[in-house]
Parts: sequence; structure tokens; C-alpha cells
Amino acid sequence: MVNKFPLSGETVIFTSTKKSEEPFDLVKQLGGSPVSYPLIRTVERICEEDHERLVQAQSYDWLIFTSQSAVAAFKQKLQRFGLEPTNFQLNVAAVGDKTAYALEQMGLGVDFIPEVFSADVFVQQFNPEGDSLRALFIKGNLAGTLISTELSLTVDEWTVYETLPEITSADQIIEIVKDQASVSILFASPSAVTVFKERVAPETGWTGFTIGAIGHITERALREAGAPVHAMPETYTLPELVRTLAESKGRN
Repeated sequence: MVNKFPLSGETVIFTSTKKSEEPFDLVKQLGGSPVSYPLIRTVERICEEDHERLVQAQSYDWLIFTSQSAVAAFKQKLQRFGLEPTNFQLNVAAVGDKTAYALEQMGLGVDFIPEVFSADVFVQQFNPEGDSLRALFIKGNLAGTLISTELSLTVDEWTVYETLPEITSADQIIEIVKDQASVSILFASPSAVTVFKERVAPETGWTGFTIGAIGHITERALREAGAPVHAMPETYTLPELVRTLAESKGRN
């Protein structure tokens, strides 16, 4: 008999910033109790050069976004200076369906998405035709260097947001892990893994709960931190991670 509620009795902790109700609703449908305790938060980086950078951005051939946070910060800058997405008559690349959706909702069409939602796959698959092409990578302060250094076209960077630890969430996660009998913790970025390693793991270790990861980069960060990874979906989204978690629980 198929277990319709494989997450029954399970507290599922999301350590990324809540951007959609879909994964939380899915946990409930599968019998679990979702809670949101982001281990990181993002804030727009505001600089005197922002307007100048926006004007310069319109001269590039491509804009590259790898996160919804970068899209949100870019949108805030447009609004602050009274600019419209229609001012940007260029190509746009996005890593991930959610990032692409955020761009389209803002009014920017998306011309390229890699098959796997990861920067290392992006640099393998993104090879636009043309001579002397220039791209602007719109990023956070913790973004890696792959996109800036491994593409064949010229890439400039613009850091539009900062990623900061959310210490209060770490304390709450410690309480849940110690008090609840069955807990799953889901990670969507290496940054969240770092905060967990520094703020939570010294109190809880890496055992006694189920660990899920989105993407091989996050999985690698967990394993390097000494953690097991029990669930990782082939498609790098939170709903797919929840489904993969449910499948693993249903087999137990």
C-alpha cells in the first residue's frame, strides 16, 4: 500500500528565505509540519554609483542572474531611480526556473536557462554567438567566481546585495532538533550550510535528523562540513526536494 502521508509526524525546517508557499503546502499535503527558519538574509547593497551602474548596464549584450535575491535587489534599484525594464534592450540569462520567473514577473524576458540550475553547468552550456560580447553578472557578495572567470565573453560584476547570517533562526533550530522526535532540515545554499556549521552544529552535531540539499554545490558543502545528505532531487527546486524527501521517508 502506498503511504499517502510519508511525512506524517515530521517537522520540516526550511533554512532558506521563504519566497513561495508551494513547498510549504506540499509538506502539509504529505502529512508534515513545515517551518521557516532562514539561516541567511539578504539586504540590498546601496551605493552612490548605483544610478551610473544602471545606465552602464543598458550597454551590455547580456545580463546574468543566478538568484531571486539578485533580481529583487536589481528591481529595487530600478524603482529607486524611476527606470523601467523596457530600458534594457538586451539578452538575459538566468540560473533556475524561479530566478527566470522573477525576471519575467519584473518585465525582463529570459533568453537562456541552463539544463541544470547550477553555476558550473551554466558556464559549460552558455556560449552565445557573436564577437566581443560583454555580459554583466548581477550578484550577491558571496557568489563564486566561475561565471566571471570561465565564460568566453567578457564578464563584469555588479554586487547588488549582501548575504548575512540569521542568528535567531539558528537558536530556534537548535531547540527544535533537541525537542522534536522526527526532524528534516533542508538546505538551498552553501551559505546556509556555513551558518549551520558555525551556529547550530556545535550544539546538535550532524546526526539525529534528516538532511536534504538542493544542488550538488550545496551537497558538497554539507559533505565537506562532515554532514550526511539523505535527499537531493535531480531538479534543483524546493518542491522537488520535498518530493524526494517524501519518497525517502516512504521507503523507510
